Amino acid sequence: MSSNSSGLREQVMSRVQGALYLSTAYAGIVNGLFEALADRGPATPRELALAAEVDTAYVVRWCDSAYAFELIDETADGVFSLTDQGTAFRADGPDSLMPLAVQAFLAAHMGERAAELMRTGERPGEQALAERSTLLPLFGPMLEGQFAPLLEREVLERVPAFREVDARGGLAVDLGCGNGWYLRRLAGRYPGLRGIGLDGFEENIRQARELADGEGLSERLDFRAGDLHAFAVDEPVDLIAMNRALHHVWDQKENVFRILRAHLKPGGFAVIWEPHWPLDRSRLREPAMRAMAFQNLVEHVQGNHFLMPREIVEQFQTVGMSAEVYDVADGRDAIVVGRLPL
Repeated sequence: MSSNSSGLREQVMSRVQGALYLSTAYAGIVNGLFEALADRGPATPRELALAAEVDTAYVVRWCDSAYAFELIDETADGVFSLTDQGTAFRADGPDSLMPLAVQAFLAAHMGERAAELMRTGERPGEQALAERSTLLPLFGPMLEGQFAPLLEREVLERVPAFREVDARGGLAVDLGCGNGWYLRRLAGRYPGLRGIGLDGFEENIRQARELADGEGLSERLDFRAGDLHAFAVDEPVDLIAMNRALHHVWDQKENVFRILRAHLKPGGFAVIWEPHWPLDRSRLREPAMRAMAFQNLVEHVQGNHFLMPREIVEQFQTVGMSAEVYDVADGRDAIVVGRLPL
């Protein structure tokens, strides 16, 4: 084997090791093993299995793998405790790495579906996301962990529409709200703002209601089962948000933008958050952009593809709305804000 081939093999093996590391972390997240170790302290596999209410034999093997990848340490013979890395994967920890492990599992699942369906051309839609029972309960927390910090750090600071809606005590509607992370952040920042979240998955609605209640926001936030096409509220809306959701319904864009306009009061806003698909394909080789390229492949399974901001601006213009684009996350994401004239 040539030195070049050997070097390439080592590079690929390093990436495989990373996938195995995140798979081990995912199993710990799904089964509450990191939280159980954090709550009770050092434990044997049997004690850990009892605390997490899972099978002991599986936990014995998980401890071997988690030890190998330095997620746990052996503090005494057969007794394990969390390392700093393991602690970082706690779902409720500050700056949790949980979203990375969930994203890796989701990528593996959707990548397998893309590989299978490439032969037939089938595109089963969003139901592909619900094909793994462990994934759906973590989907909302994954999105919250990934994007809530960006919302608070960049989006809320740069987009004036939120402050205007807050000042008028307005109503915001989040279409495809997930676990309610977006509205909960808005309500926490802007005390005058009220919100309604709609989502097609009952698990997401359950989580959103529970979290809003725990944060003392349930009087101002309401979460309901529904979607863009079952959009019914009792008053005109000041702001409609679609977070990484518009590309899911882009094939119906004419009707979508008609619905957005119809529900906004004069001077109201539609705030669209989407990945910013680049004009120049060479940008996809930038390390920070590679995940977007892969995600665009697996979005095809759901019948979707990522958009360029100018496409969204043009669609706003077709329904008589002005639009502004705010690039965030070093240009990887775009916030396109459409406004209905007064």
